[in-house]
Amino acid sequence: MIILLKPHISEKSMKLASLGEYTFEVAKNANKKQIIEAVQEKFKVSVVAIKTINLRSKTKIQRRIRKFYQTGKSKKAIVRVKKGQIIPIFETPKEEAVVTTIEGEPIKIKERKDILGRTKVKVEKTAVGAAPTTQRKVITGK
Repeated sequence: MIILLKPHISEKSMKLASLGEYTFEVAKNANKKQIIEAVQEKFKVSVVAIKTINLRSKTKIQRRIRKFYQTGKSKKAIVRVKKGQIIPIFETPKEEAVVTTIEGEPIKIKERKDILGRTKVKVEKTAVGAAPTTQRKVITGK
Protein backbone atom coordinates (compact mmCIF):
# COMPACT_ATOMS: atom_id res chain seq x y z
CA MET A 1 0.00 0.00 0.00
CA ILE A 2 1.30 3.46 -0.90
CA ILE A 3 1.23 5.75 2.15
CA LEU A 4 2.90 8.98 0.97
CA LEU A 5 1.12 10.23 -2.16
CA LYS A 6 2.91 13.54 -2.78
CA PRO A 7 4.40 16.52 -0.96
CA HIS A 8 1.95 19.35 -0.31
CA ILE A 9 3.58 22.53 -1.62
CA SER A 10 2.09 25.89 -0.64
CA GLU A 11 3.30 29.13 0.95
CA LYS A 12 2.35 27.92 4.41
CA SER A 13 3.98 24.52 3.96
CA MET A 14 7.21 26.14 2.76
CA LYS A 15 7.29 28.37 5.86
CA LEU A 16 6.76 25.27 8.01
CA ALA A 17 9.53 23.47 6.12
CA SER A 18 12.00 26.15 7.18
CA LEU A 19 11.02 25.34 10.80
CA GLY A 20 11.49 21.58 10.33
CA GLU A 21 7.84 20.58 9.68
CA TYR A 22 7.05 18.96 6.33
CA THR A 23 3.58 18.49 4.81
CA PHE A 24 2.51 15.47 2.74
CA GLU A 25 -0.70 14.24 1.17
CA VAL A 26 -1.20 10.69 2.42
CA ALA A 27 -3.56 7.78 1.83
CA LYS A 28 -7.00 8.26 3.42
CA ASN A 29 -6.84 5.05 5.45
CA ALA A 30 -3.23 5.48 6.68
CA ASN A 31 -2.70 5.91 10.41
CA LYS A 32 0.02 7.90 12.20
CA LYS A 33 2.31 4.92 12.82
CA GLN A 34 2.26 3.95 9.14
CA ILE A 35 3.00 7.53 8.08
CA ILE A 36 5.94 7.79 10.53
CA GLU A 37 7.43 4.52 9.26
CA ALA A 38 7.01 5.57 5.61
CA VAL A 39 8.73 8.96 6.14
CA GLN A 40 11.60 7.44 8.14
CA GLU A 41 12.17 4.73 5.53
CA LYS A 42 11.88 7.01 2.47
CA PHE A 43 13.90 10.04 3.66
CA LYS A 44 16.19 8.51 6.34
CA VAL A 45 15.16 11.02 9.05
CA SER A 46 13.82 10.52 12.57
CA VAL A 47 10.28 11.82 13.15
CA VAL A 48 9.59 13.67 16.42
CA ALA A 49 5.88 14.48 16.04
CA ILE A 50 3.05 14.15 13.53
CA LYS A 51 -0.32 15.80 12.96
CA THR A 52 -2.96 14.51 10.55
CA ILE A 53 -5.83 16.43 9.00
CA ASN A 54 -8.81 15.01 7.09
CA LEU A 55 -9.78 17.46 4.35
CA ARG A 56 -13.40 17.43 3.17
CA SER A 57 -14.42 17.66 -0.45
CA LYS A 58 -15.35 21.02 -1.96
CA THR A 59 -18.08 21.95 -4.40
CA LYS A 60 -16.73 23.87 -7.37
CA ILE A 61 -18.34 25.29 -10.48
CA GLN A 62 -17.30 24.72 -14.06
CA ARG A 63 -18.45 27.99 -15.61
CA ARG A 64 -18.20 27.08 -19.27
CA ILE A 65 -20.64 24.15 -19.03
CA ARG A 66 -22.52 25.53 -15.98
CA LYS A 67 -22.11 22.40 -13.89
CA PHE A 68 -21.06 21.80 -10.30
CA TYR A 69 -18.62 19.09 -9.32
CA GLN A 70 -17.10 17.73 -6.11
CA THR A 71 -13.38 17.57 -5.47
CA GLY A 72 -12.17 14.42 -3.76
CA LYS A 73 -11.62 14.01 -0.04
CA SER A 74 -8.00 13.79 1.04
CA LYS A 75 -5.77 13.49 4.08
CA LYS A 76 -2.78 15.65 4.95
CA ALA A 77 0.04 14.92 7.40
CA ILE A 78 2.41 17.47 8.96
CA VAL A 79 5.60 15.72 10.07
CA ARG A 80 8.17 17.30 12.40
CA VAL A 81 11.67 15.88 12.10
CA LYS A 82 14.58 15.99 14.53
CA LYS A 83 16.39 19.34 14.70
CA GLY A 84 19.17 19.60 12.12
CA GLN A 85 17.64 17.02 9.75
CA ILE A 86 16.02 18.06 6.47
CA ILE A 87 13.94 16.56 3.68
CA PRO A 88 15.58 17.79 0.45
CA ILE A 89 12.46 18.00 -1.76
CA PHE A 90 11.20 20.97 0.31
CA GLU A 91 14.46 22.93 0.26
CA THR A 92 14.81 25.93 -2.05
CA PRO A 93 18.10 27.37 -3.29
CA LYS A 94 19.24 30.26 -1.13
CA GLU A 95 21.34 32.04 -3.76
CA GLU A 96 20.80 35.74 -4.18
CA ALA A 97 21.53 37.11 -7.60
CA VAL A 98 23.37 40.42 -7.70
CA VAL A 99 22.65 42.44 -10.81
CA THR A 100 25.60 44.50 -12.03
CA THR A 101 26.41 46.67 -15.01
CA ILE A 102 29.23 46.09 -17.48
CA GLU A 103 31.55 48.20 -15.33
CA GLY A 104 30.76 46.01 -12.31
CA GLU A 105 28.61 48.56 -10.47
CA PRO A 106 25.70 47.12 -8.46
CA ILE A 107 22.12 47.92 -9.51
CA LYS A 108 19.27 48.37 -7.03
CA ILE A 109 15.85 47.10 -8.11
CA LYS A 110 12.64 48.32 -6.48
CA GLU A 111 9.22 46.82 -7.28
CA ARG A 112 5.84 48.45 -6.82
CA LYS A 113 2.30 47.72 -8.03
CA ASP A 114 0.25 50.25 -9.96
CA ILE A 115 -3.53 50.67 -9.73
CA LEU A 116 -4.27 47.92 -12.26
CA GLY A 117 -2.09 45.38 -10.41
CA ARG A 118 0.77 45.42 -12.91
CA THR A 119 4.29 45.39 -11.57
CA LYS A 120 6.34 48.55 -11.95
CA VAL A 121 10.07 48.04 -11.62
CA LYS A 122 12.32 50.99 -10.92
CA VAL A 123 16.00 50.39 -11.64
CA GLU A 124 18.58 52.69 -10.12
CA LYS A 125 22.17 52.56 -11.30
CA THR A 126 24.50 53.51 -8.47
CA ALA A 127 28.17 53.34 -7.85
CA VAL A 128 29.29 52.20 -4.44
CA GLY A 129 28.83 55.15 -2.08
CA ALA A 130 27.58 57.49 -4.82
CA ALA A 131 24.20 59.06 -5.57
CA PRO A 132 21.97 57.59 -8.32
CA THR A 133 23.12 58.75 -11.75
CA THR A 134 20.52 57.32 -14.12
CA GLN A 135 17.00 56.01 -13.59
CA ARG A 136 14.93 53.80 -15.85
CA LYS A 137 11.35 52.58 -15.43
CA VAL A 138 10.22 49.23 -16.75
CA ILE A 139 6.53 48.30 -16.73
CA THR A 140 5.57 44.66 -17.08
CA GLY A 141 2.02 43.36 -17.30
CA LYS A 142 0.55 40.21 -15.83
